[in-house]
Amino acid sequence: MYGLEQVIIQFLLNFTSQESINTILNDPRIVAIIIGGLVAASGGLLGVFLKLRHMSLTTDAISHTILLGIVVAFIVMSSILGLEPDLSSPGLILGAALAGVGTVILTELVQRSGLIKGDTALGLVFPLLFAIAVLLVSRFTSNIHLDNDSVIVGEIGVAWANTNTHCYTGCEDVVITPEHPAARVGRVCTNCSPGGINPRSPEAVFTEQCSNCGTYNAAEAWAQGLTDVQPLLVLWPRSITTMGVITLLNVAFILIFYKELKLASFDAALARALGFKPGWLHYTLMILVSITAVGAFDAVGAVLVVAFFIIPPATAYLLTHRLGWMLILSPFLGAISALVGYDLARANLLGWLPFSELIPGLTWNTSISAAMVIAQFIVFLLAWALSPEQGFVAAMLRRQNQRRHFEDQVVMGHILNHQETLEASQELATDTLHQHFRWTPARTQQVLRRLRRLQLIVITQNRVQLTEPGVRAALSFEQTLRTGS
Repeated sequence: MYGLEQVIIQFLLNFTSQESINTILNDPRIVAIIIGGLVAASGGLLGVFLKLRHMSLTTDAISHTILLGIVVAFIVMSSILGLEPDLSSPGLILGAALAGVGTVILTELVQRSGLIKGDTALGLVFPLLFAIAVLLVSRFTSNIHLDNDSVIVGEIGVAWANTNTHCYTGCEDVVITPEHPAARVGRVCTNCSPGGINPRSPEAVFTEQCSNCGTYNAAEAWAQGLTDVQPLLVLWPRSITTMGVITLLNVAFILIFYKELKLASFDAALARALGFKPGWLHYTLMILVSITAVGAFDAVGAVLVVAFFIIPPATAYLLTHRLGWMLILSPFLGAISALVGYDLARANLLGWLPFSELIPGLTWNTSISAAMVIAQFIVFLLAWALSPEQGFVAAMLRRQNQRRHFEDQVVMGHILNHQETLEASQELATDTLHQHFRWTPARTQQVLRRLRRLQLIVITQNRVQLTEPGVRAALSFEQTLRTGS
């Protein structure tokens, strides 16, 4: 990753300065939004296919069981191989990916027994693997501090501080020796403390020691004033590189296997019959889900990872049923939620209002990850309410229109059947018409006013009659009922 970061920075330096890059990357808000957007893109893309396969909650299980893969890989690398891995080490990412796939395989094995259903099988497997991981942590890695808050809600607000330092000019190390002008040399009594001798005693033995001698990198030397040459440094947040690579990997996978994923998600049997390998696609998808989860684990925590896998794809599904649009909308909605969530957590969302500091609720300072999840849910609620086809408001309006259409057709059918009969004066009297439908007079009058407004009926001498358009509409409705089309 370090080499890739150098390539990216070198490319950016062709268009801007080192100061501009550091100004952007030292802004916690910008870095959090960039990382949140990358997590939204990588998780949202995979989450669409998980939604179509009814496997969204699998991400919750994987986000917990990857801990087992991380712990096992850490023990192997540190105890057996003698390495010092961090969370971005390839070995830990591989271990997490294998743990995620293992979760899916074990769940499917339990399901195939026929005794346990899908959700229960998942609920059996992932607590077991998570419990094993906790036992291994407590037994073999007791010297490692595990911050539960960071694991659950993440630390996306301080991701800007977890950086790699890249130096481009003035990068030479500074070696301080006792003869160096900047060396701080002093006399130290070597036998005073062990022998209980007073430093002023003739028996005291002194030697010269340098308190700041050693090798300093360019940044340390400049910070401590040991050099007059200011190095050209770029501080690059590690999570941007990690999530950027993972996002590109997920995008490439979807672009290359788009048709296969689409067919396998909607009809796995047909995909198998046509010679595709839906099983391999399934496990590759799970590997990528695991890699994405562990890549985002350090920056955003388990809660936000699961939210980005589930909520934006579900929101996109409410807005469209076209797979291509879902793959576009899901990352976009997740990125918007990351932006809104950060400002919501930092009380900046309405900070432009006059006297905003006096308004209750605008001065709070809370978890950024939790606020991003709240923002995602707010976007979901808006889509659920206002979606043109599937929204609550649209469905309510459709039901209302259907009810009105039904009432109109009932009244017009009644008029059509009686307006040329001897009972017309009794059956079509506006004062008693409601009795034939067992409606309230107000409801009946409302329907009559609507039909008159549409010029489908006329009322003469307290009797209702169909107009020519009304007759055609009533006959068309009866024909529809007879043919069933």
